[in-house]
Amino acid sequence: MAQQEQAPNQLNIEISEEVAEGTYANLAIITHSHTEFVVDFVNVMPGTPKSKVKSRIILTPHHAKRLMNALADNINRYESVHGQIQDLDSIELPFNFGGPTAQA
Repeated sequence: MAQQEQAPNQLNIEISEEVAEGTYANLAIITHSHTEFVVDFVNVMPGTPKSKVKSRIILTPHHAKRLMNALADNINRYESVHGQIQDLDSIELPFNFGGPTAQA
């Protein structure tokens, strides 16, 4: 099949270089109403009292559930290859995330 021809149900998705680089987040804050789920991704840095939302994704309840199922499926496949991911609730992290203590 030529590149120009696509199957009728195939979706052509493009991504810009900037978006492809990604944005690091180590905290997700999830809120919802009866019509939507809002997921705010935040990068919390040690020793910094204030953090900014780096990205906000707004989903319908149906898409939020599909995302949950897709994440669960991917986590199961990851763990089958790499072993179980330790839950952060069972790990005691120091407040400084293990990095050097800030000094003035």
